[in-house]
Amino acid sequence: MPRGDKEAYTDKQKRKAEHIAESYEDRGASEKRAEEIAWATVNKQDGGGKKSGSGRSSTHEERSKAAKKGWETRRRKGNA
Repeated sequence: MPRGDKEAYTDKQKRKAEHIAESYEDRGASEKRAEEIAWATVNKQDGGGKKSGSGRSSTHEERSKAAKKGWETRRRKGNA
């Protein structure tokens, strides 16, 4: 995939980036700079393209606090 290709993003991520870019343009940023900021923001918030879906967190560090607590409880009780 060439640099700058947005095919790896979901429609929701594309809409989010478009909305952010419009907001920055309204505040006086150039179209190019607004788009750069928008995609950087989407990447920071979502971690890149097409990562939606239940159960995608695979590492212990990525889990929510509640998920970690539940996992630890099940492990202690021998249910894991």
